[in-house]
Amino acid sequence: MNQINIKYYKTKYTHFILGSFENKLCLSDFKYRKMRTTVDNRLKNGFDAVFVEQDDEILKKARKQLDEYFNMERKEFDIPIITVGTEFQKNVWKALLKIPYGTTSTYLQLAKDIKNEKAVRAVANANAANSLGLIIPCHRIIGSDGKLTGYGGGLPLKKRLLKLEQNLFAI
Repeated sequence: MNQINIKYYKTKYTHFILGSFENKLCLSDFKYRKMRTTVDNRLKNGFDAVFVEQDDEILKKARKQLDEYFNMERKEFDIPIITVGTEFQKNVWKALLKIPYGTTSTYLQLAKDIKNEKAVRAVANANAANSLGLIIPCHRIIGSDGKLTGYGGGLPLKKRLLKLEQNLFAI
């Protein structure tokens, strides 16, 4: 059976569960999110794998880059990633990767970005199914009215992340 290496990782912002599969990051998510079981099962089923609590180079690199992000030393992640989802979800996640650090977008704009303007609700669901939080920046999506909308890590964390990114820094 295949295995997904996982490590739990606590930062000053939140408590993560990180996972790697075949030398790619597949999981960077919030340990205590409501959809924890759903996300984990999708990965396990998609890779026909089990979770094994074991460190590896990808997980070490992920922790280092997350620390750099939280310390305002990194705007983009360059860890190899792998996702499990439908083609629609993967298209949404690719579009999320194009939203620049320090900016926000909306579900409607994201639907337009993937050339499917009527799929706003499906885009929101794909956003919620993202297993690579922060790496695939779903926290940068807000409501069309400018208000914060749901987030796997909770709205207080989303607000903190957006505030962190508003403190733009030069590299």
